[in-house]
Amino acid sequence: MADSSDADRLASASARGELKIVEMLLQNGANVNEKNAFGRTPLQVMKLGNPSIAEALLKAKANPNERDPLFGLTVAHDAARDGFEDTLRVLVDYGADVNIQDSEGNLPLHLAAKEGNLDVVKFLIERTIEPRRANRKGMTAHELAAMHNRQSTAQWIEGHLYGHVQN
Repeated sequence: MADSSDADRLASASARGELKIVEMLLQNGANVNEKNAFGRTPLQVMKLGNPSIAEALLKAKANPNERDPLFGLTVAHDAARDGFEDTLRVLVDYGADVNIQDSEGNLPLHLAAKEGNLDVVKFLIERTIEPRRANRKGMTAHELAAMHNRQSTAQWIEGHLYGHVQN
């Protein structure tokens, strides 16, 4: 049976991207959804640029829609914001909901657009139920991209959603 220190070990190995240790801990009964000493699951703290870690945790039934207690972010928000399309694809394949809003009303699409992660925006826009939705500050993904000088992202969103491109 796993104990609370297993949760910390699994979270630490996930954060460091140590796939073999993650797999060994899971095989030995570590609870993939148990929170570490900081109140986070292994999936929430995993090394985002390592889709193999995400897949190992998700295969073990990690909850891809667990929210961060402070800002209501999911791992999909984190991966979108940081531009990890490969990890985001794995998350979506295992049931991550890209239509969950964080505490500020942002969808993963908003965060990807704000950071100018165009490949992630292209991936998310077709999977987002309301890609024109405004966050709690009244800003759409397009407006966030434009406001943060992510011109190619803003232009692509405008062309895709509104049928015209700025010059």
